[in-house]
Amino acid sequence: MAAEHSVGFEPADRLAEDRESVRRRFWRKLKRVAAHLPFAEDLVAAYYCAFDKATPRHVQASLLGAIAYFILPFDFVPDVMPILGFTDDAAVLATAIRMVASHITTEHREAARAALKRGVDGAGAA
Repeated sequence: MAAEHSVGFEPADRLAEDRESVRRRFWRKLKRVAAHLPFAEDLVAAYYCAFDKATPRHVQASLLGAIAYFILPFDFVPDVMPILGFTDDAAVLATAIRMVASHITTEHREAARAALKRGVDGAGAA
């Protein structure tokens, strides 16, 4: 699957191949950082699209690569840096979303809004 997307960052590529690890680690990291993410709704909508069985495999691969990059404990710009910390994550996600935007449906976006409204604590069960 890693060859199907172009994140270009090997640890993210390897992580993207382990869908269950992405599921577990996504919600843990989102819970820690959601308040600092202006792109949280797009990120969660991408997550729902990536795990939707109706989403084509190449789209899932692209989105899983971007999500994997987000959950990695290290990346090009460390997430703990004020203001700049998530700029690289946002850029990777924006690129992936732009490539597959037509596959992120209204239902994915509504599910993302609902999960964020419920609060990240309850979102992992969605």
